Amino acid sequence: MKNILKMTMVLAVASLAFSSCNCFKKMAKNQDEVTLACNPEVLVLNNGKVAADIQVNFPAKYFNKKAELRVTPVIVFEGGEVAAPTKCLQGEKVKENYKTVTSEGGRYTYHVEFPYDDRMQQSELQIRVEVKCPGGPCKEFTLINANNGAMPTKEEAAVLAAGGAEAQALARQFGRTLAKGVNTLQKELDFAEVMQPVANNYKNVTTVVTKADVVYKINSSKVCKKAVETEALSALKAKVAENKANDRATQTVYVNGYASPDGPEKFNDKLSSARSQSGKEAVEELLAEAGIQIDAASYGEDWEGFKAAVAASNIADKDLILQVLGMYDSSAQREKEIKNMSSVYKSLKTDVLPQLRRAQVVNSADITGKTDAEMAALVQAGNAAALDLEELLHVAEARPEVAVAALEYAASKYNDARVYNNLGLAYAEAGENAKALAAFENAVKAGGNSAELNNNLALAHLANGNVEKAKEYAKAGNSNVQALVNAAEGNYAQASSNLSGYNAAIAQFMNGDLAAAKKSLANDNSAKADYLRAVIAAKEGNVNNAKVQLNNAISKDASLEAKAKKDVNLASLF
Repeated sequence: MKNILKMTMVLAVASLAFSSCNCFKKMAKNQDEVTLACNPEVLVLNNGKVAADIQVNFPAKYFNKKAELRVTPVIVFEGGEVAAPTKCLQGEKVKENYKTVTSEGGRYTYHVEFPYDDRMQQSELQIRVEVKCPGGPCKEFTLINANNGAMPTKEEAAVLAAGGAEAQALARQFGRTLAKGVNTLQKELDFAEVMQPVANNYKNVTTVVTKADVVYKINSSKVCKKAVETEALSALKAKVAENKANDRATQTVYVNGYASPDGPEKFNDKLSSARSQSGKEAVEELLAEAGIQIDAASYGEDWEGFKAAVAASNIADKDLILQVLGMYDSSAQREKEIKNMSSVYKSLKTDVLPQLRRAQVVNSADITGKTDAEMAALVQAGNAAALDLEELLHVAEARPEVAVAALEYAASKYNDARVYNNLGLAYAEAGENAKALAAFENAVKAGGNSAELNNNLALAHLANGNVEKAKEYAKAGNSNVQALVNAAEGNYAQASSNLSGYNAAIAQFMNGDLAAAKKSLANDNSAKADYLRAVIAAKEGNVNNAKVQLNNAISKDASLEAKAKKDVNLASLF
């Protein structure tokens, strides 16, 4: 193990300080024979905890039979500290229930765990040592300076006894540092990168079709006055004018001539053609003010229209009628059957066939919607109400800078699972992990049950540090989700095989595979990728390259400069 720290458990006891504390004399004299080490040498954040194994090796005949030691591991950081349970050791003649160090010596390992606090990124793992001896000034456990073995002076003893901030500061000075800093790279896993939006139904170009019929008398192609004075044609005329005034609309008007399928096929073909022309002339007159070109076409006998009209009718045996007609491919045979049925079913003569003797007027308009920039501007100006649900979902995806605002408005107006899901993703990308989880949970309440939502819930729980809850959702999650659960638990070898890009690079770095980590970042030019390249270079000992990569990262995201100064992985750069 690199950089093995050597020290006795009383750590360089000063001979004068312990002149009347006889049980420590020999231990102080042979202090170099005791080794102390911390594994890992740089502490690592894993699943919300910081863990380490403190190892001490006592040689034979070292530990005084009457000596007692209390060793307390403490992580200290600006503004606070967290202590692990105290480990007590005793010589063979001490009648306490502590761990006995025999004359044969031995190796002892103390596993410690600390709940992670963000302030621990810049911290120290110390041990604080208290000694007790039957005679001398340390008849009760007394904190010694673990760096030089000195007993506290009278003044220092008074400060320690008084407690408070000064006592804590002095205790830190007495502590012996075993490790500095915490590698928090696990926190950099980008869960939002793997989250999935739910698709919307937005279309930038919407086709609006308006239809109206010019109806004819049987076997006639002459347009009656009443035929062009219907409400349907008036509405179509108004729609044409509306589209004409809309600079986002392009429209086409065409007239299709039809004949009812109850006469000879050749006759009906000519009749439908004549109706298309007379219908066109009538519509040209009707829409003269619009000044648009009108196309015409004829389609002969309207069998499709007949089927639709029968299906929509109230005729009791309409299913039988449609079944009988479906038995024949011949137009002539179907006409015969129509005539036969017309004599039986008067409704065909009075309600169905008359409405097929027509020229159908169709107005088809393509309406181009707002541009992404226009929609984003509306959201930024506080006018999100000018957008409908699908537009809000679309602009949130197309313009990430307005995603939160657009979706927060949509969530306030629509109880839509898609909105909540995508809002959760927007929150996650903004680093608002608690809000992201709440949004995904609201998506469930709104009826969402998609695979995307399940995966997002797993990832949101990971981002909020709840790995056990994340594992419940990950059972039905995709391979990326399951891999990130492994990474969040520190199973980096298993995780890296199912990850790609930035997240794979983190897992590979933590697994010690620096070459693979660099390869995973090859196509990523983001600030976070440059920062990770700097960490990799620093790990390789290439300080110059690490500085170049860090400068690249900072040029893209200035906030990374302050972060780097606290990062134990980049300590060699500062």
